[in-house]
Amino acid sequence: MYQANENRYLDMLYRRCGRSGLNLPVLSLGLWQNFGTNDSYTNARQMVLNAFDMGITYFDLANNYGPPPGSAEKTFGRILKEDLSCYRDEIIVSTKAGYTMWPGPYGDWGSRKYLVASLEQSLKRMELDYVDIFYHHRPDPDTPLEETMGALDSIVRAGKALYIGLSNYRAEDTLRAIKILNQLGTPCLIHQPRYNMFDRWIEDGLTEVLEQEGKGAAVFSPLERGLLTNRYLDGIPSDSRVGRGVQFSPVISEDKIIKVRKLNKIAADRGQTMAQMAISWVLRLPQVTSAIIGASRIEQIMDGIKALKHLSFNEDELNEIEKILKG
Repeated sequence: MYQANENRYLDMLYRRCGRSGLNLPVLSLGLWQNFGTNDSYTNARQMVLNAFDMGITYFDLANNYGPPPGSAEKTFGRILKEDLSCYRDEIIVSTKAGYTMWPGPYGDWGSRKYLVASLEQSLKRMELDYVDIFYHHRPDPDTPLEETMGALDSIVRAGKALYIGLSNYRAEDTLRAIKILNQLGTPCLIHQPRYNMFDRWIEDGLTEVLEQEGKGAAVFSPLERGLLTNRYLDGIPSDSRVGRGVQFSPVISEDKIIKVRKLNKIAADRGQTMAQMAISWVLRLPQVTSAIIGASRIEQIMDGIKALKHLSFNEDELNEIEKILKG
């Protein structure tokens, strides 16, 4: 019988999510890969339980996570039921809908029909009455934003989610969505964008919107799917995502590897691994509440948590990192 570490909250750092009452751990666990039925349940369980033992209380899912789609939610639901049921009120569970889940015109994008049906399926897979955060996974160019936001509002009012989030929305659409939700009386809590040293699009207006509107951000892919680690510094290992030809592997280029090697030297001087510095770097922004990491083994989670011991950067370090990234 699993019993959580009594000291799990001593070393983890928590940040207020925008101007809300919710605190999130600065490091969260994403279940996009390695938690499906094609993966080891024992390993998945160990990663989730060890993460919780280290103070990670936010577990991020989506309807299409696996593989196959839906299976990550089933895996996490089993772990919740068998090991974490008595800790449910200490845990933030999020899921999303917005990408293709089933055939036909009602299994994708942002219609009320799709979002409500998808969340019902997610709750059944996880055997939950509600999720803490429900995200619209991507903007829908063909469905009126009022319909999508209205569906999210009704989901909260029905007690199926406590908070609403947006993911992959650009600055202008984020502001429009926030204003609609405010008018409906169900404020947006959080935005989940992709952000790392090689993908900085949120700095072009989105962080300003989040600051202005008092919303948090939980950024995903802070390690650029493993590229911003020491994994590829000396070539492509055969057991890596790239070496195994796994879908959604990082795009490797000589230019990026050269930059990572230079960045790795700065990390070493800071007493960090490359991965730890990459996590610290995204958390330098006050708008970023949490960095969502993926993992295939416990050691990767433990390494990420060590980043929290050195989150600050001096001006010289930031200038040198900028010089490398723009070079």
